[in-house]
Amino acid sequence: MSGEKRPAQEAFGSSNQLVAKRKKSDGDINAGNAVVKSTSQNGTLVQAIPRTSGLDAPIMELTGHSGEVFTVRFDPTAQHIASGSMDRSILLWNTYGQCENYGILSGHRGAVLDLQWSRDSRAIFSASADMTLASWDLETGQRIRRHVGHEEIINCLDVSKRGQEMLVSASDDGSIGIWDPRQKDAIEYLETELPITAVALSEAGNEIYSGGIDNAIHVWDIRKKSVAYSMTGHMDTITSLQVSPDSQTLLSGSHDSTVRTWDIRPFAPTNRHIKTYDGAPVGLEKNLIRASWDPTGGKIASGSGDRSVVVWETNSGKLLYKLPGHKGTVNDVRFSPNSEPIIVSGSSDRNLMLGELGK
Repeated sequence: MSGEKRPAQEAFGSSNQLVAKRKKSDGDINAGNAVVKSTSQNGTLVQAIPRTSGLDAPIMELTGHSGEVFTVRFDPTAQHIASGSMDRSILLWNTYGQCENYGILSGHRGAVLDLQWSRDSRAIFSASADMTLASWDLETGQRIRRHVGHEEIINCLDVSKRGQEMLVSASDDGSIGIWDPRQKDAIEYLETELPITAVALSEAGNEIYSGGIDNAIHVWDIRKKSVAYSMTGHMDTITSLQVSPDSQTLLSGSHDSTVRTWDIRPFAPTNRHIKTYDGAPVGLEKNLIRASWDPTGGKIASGSGDRSVVVWETNSGKLLYKLPGHKGTVNDVRFSPNSEPIIVSGSSDRNLMLGELGK
């Protein structure tokens, strides 16, 4: 890595414009109703669909981006959603009510490829094709700082779960950046020879998991700055990595159209592969489609190149849902962090879908 840093661009003005619309699903659905009822002409009950969440409708479509949506995240309180897009903006949405777009964060010069909320929900961290990370203050809507140093597209980032807030980023330049968000420059880079397309930080903060175009998952000991071990089995580029809620299992997605789980406990068997999940084909676009855990670890979800959201039961591997609605590749899917069975997805069709899972 060269030591050269790119000059900071001019500060961007605060933008409070509301650009998004919300469209309800079909049917006359009133907020707060536990049951959606359809009646025939004589008033008899034809259908009763049990509602499972506090959403205004079983499915909400969030429109407003003018480019593909690559990343979507609930904040830790589950009350807000942030989405990042090819249009270089981050849009902020309310989860409940009319799902209003209440803010836009603009300033990146390239597509926004990944997002993470701070643990206190007061800041957002973003990774961009413009080779920078950014930190954003959500009270003012202003960018706090740009984090410069990567020399190619930054594909993804993760944020520490405890202790001092730290960021890790992964780039096509073959390096993993380790950052203190209070500083402009990286604390450290872990160097490799090949583009890195997925990254995750262990719950304890002592290991980094990376995946790239060599199809392998590498586990880094941060203190030693070296790979402790690697996990192989995927047949194509790793597209996403996420540690389970109990911190014992790693979830991976790949261009080989499978999602897999791996045992990351310190003294696990040499073969750490647990299970392979099929049903989410990557599609022709070969986007970095992401997979994620629900808050209990009992379900996992993935986007798909066939325009669906795929949900499996973790232990059995059973395919629970294949949810339609999008008109393009589904690039990212997240479960609500609260106890409600709500899922949000972002797609190449430029829209987000926010929906509840049935019983």
